[in-house]
Amino acid sequence: MAAASTPAIAVLRKQRVDHEVHTYDHDPRSESYGTEAADVLGARLGVDKSQIFKTLVIRKHDGALAVAVLPVTTTLSLKAAAAALGARKAAMAERAEAERSTGYVFGGISPLGQKRALATVVDESALGWDRVLCSGGRRGLEIELDPHDLVRLTHAVTAPIGAS
Repeated sequence: MAAASTPAIAVLRKQRVDHEVHTYDHDPRSESYGTEAADVLGARLGVDKSQIFKTLVIRKHDGALAVAVLPVTTTLSLKAAAAALGARKAAMAERAEAERSTGYVFGGISPLGQKRALATVVDESALGWDRVLCSGGRRGLEIELDPHDLVRLTHAVTAPIGAS
């Protein structure tokens, strides 16, 4: 599927990781990309919305960027994410620096295939599912894969970083 080629999908193909690509028509009026994906794909695929993960770029206290991957149904605990990454504190990264660092557009940032690989923490709830979905590298494109593959390919640590 040439239209779905992104660096994230290229990584999965190169590593021969079992995955599925799901697309949907992104509504440019949508204010929450993760919620939009959960609403559309949760209904279409019959998956729990907690299986659909968002990718957020954060800035650690030392200035380094990092990635937090967590269910779209939760809110990021910056304190927990910082602790999991060995930092004293963290804040959300600016949109422009997140795009520049990852090579992806905001709302389509994938934890895989980033221009510059960032330290990553994945919410430990991912490991409770056989399959999770995360951004495939553009708005309206999600990748379904084994969460253990996601953790392995991103060299992530896992920790409870989501708050209800």
